[in-house]
Amino acid sequence: MRCPKCTSIEDKVIDSRISKEGNTIRRRRECLECGNRFTTTESLVRDGMIVIKRDGRREDFVREKLNHAVRAACHKRPVDAEQMTMLVEDVIDVLEAQYESEIPSQAIGDAVMQRLRRIDQVAYVRFASVYKEFRDVGEFVDEISSLGKPKPGNAEGGTR
Repeated sequence: MRCPKCTSIEDKVIDSRISKEGNTIRRRRECLECGNRFTTTESLVRDGMIVIKRDGRREDFVREKLNHAVRAACHKRPVDAEQMTMLVEDVIDVLEAQYESEIPSQAIGDAVMQRLRRIDQVAYVRFASVYKEFRDVGEFVDEISSLGKPKPGNAEGGTR
């Protein structure tokens, strides 16, 4: 791994931790050249997943696009990086279990929204406003109003 400070590739691992779900490993490293400490994350490479877009186009699943969308929704919200990482990992795990190799983009968006709704309602509304392509303020207000109502199949009566 290249040091972000001096670009040396000589380093040593000083700590490794496996995530709760076992999907990723966080490694703390120290550069042998300059002594800089930095963190890396290893995750399983998932090959062959295809996203079926709303218009029927097919494209390779790109984890970074999903990460970016979640980070944008959670920008300046009290959602830490680990929560976002776990959300993305959970979405991917669920979708891989549910679909063979072709995943509808709607399933990805719905899975993200379901999890964001539980984590942070503002992040949920941000994501929903882009994903659902609201055409006017009325649709936006309706979505916000629905946050206080129980989701179908949710006996708890809310998301708090």
